[in-house]
Amino acid sequence: MLENMEIRCPKLGGQVTFAYCLKEAGELPCARIIHCWEPYFPVEDFIRKRLTAEDWQRCFNQKPKEKISTLLELIEAAKKQTVK
Repeated sequence: MLENMEIRCPKLGGQVTFAYCLKEAGELPCARIIHCWEPYFPVEDFIRKRLTAEDWQRCFNQKPKEKISTLLELIEAAKKQTVK
């Protein structure tokens, strides 16, 4: 099953499943999913079938965030998970 496949995430520095990458940005996949998973299977085709044209634009055609913004978002998300 594709969702159970694992690779090392360059963003997080550890192992993640494909299922995680599909939902990393909430309802959208990680913006790096194509780059990371393309060596293993035709991931772009897989994702194009799952996303609307509008969601594709929101996910893959936006200017990348600055590293500090991404780090702050990850810290806030981790805080919320530890509080629960």
